[in-house]
Amino acid sequence: MQNYLRKLINFWLTRVHPRITTLITTIGIAGLAICLIIIYIIAQLSEEVLDKEAFAFDKTILLWIHQFANPTWDNIMLNITKIGNPSTMVTVTIIIFGILLWKRYYQEAKIFAIHALGGVILSYGLKLSFSKARPQLWQQLIKETSFSYPSGHALGSMVIYGFIAYLLAFHYPKFAKIIYTFAVILIGAIGLSRLYLGVHWPTDIIAGYGVGYLWLMFSITMLKIQKARFIRS
Repeated sequence: MQNYLRKLINFWLTRVHPRITTLITTIGIAGLAICLIIIYIIAQLSEEVLDKEAFAFDKTILLWIHQFANPTWDNIMLNITKIGNPSTMVTVTIIIFGILLWKRYYQEAKIFAIHALGGVILSYGLKLSFSKARPQLWQQLIKETSFSYPSGHALGSMVIYGFIAYLLAFHYPKFAKIIYTFAVILIGAIGLSRLYLGVHWPTDIIAGYGVGYLWLMFSITMLKIQKARFIRS
């Protein structure tokens, strides 16, 4: 028994503890706690979706938002949702990747490319896995053919615009608060536009933001660790 405990303690000290310490040092205790809470929420939502359960507040929230619909808001929300369209995201990704290479930020460029590709795989992979139908509560202004859960616009905007905000804040720390505030407003507006247009359930948006945030934190952590290793070497 003592020999077993000695091996367990040794495994913890040599394998597990260094990784946890590095993770906590990189994202902080609060960041780790937020990630764990998000994982729990996504797990609960996903379990209900897999069981084909309906969320009562989903329909209630959509109908409440729809009562404010008018031609002016229609145009505003249609334009906002375009910012999160796949075609727009691809264009933005290529431009940012090119700028990073031009500036010779090779580590950032590599992680950003992997980050963007991972976001695409997560979005389409999860949609196919859950195969949740989109809401059909009123005649919609746009037509979507893919599955609903999680929201690709919410996930994609969090992944791409969130990472861009981090890069800008890192290189221009004096404007960090303004950059992050603008990013939060933009990402939030894209999610709201999907609800206003009636093409996603609120739970789709929550899951999209959650998955996107977790992937964003993972990519930022990998970038920080790479930079730390580069400095030490």
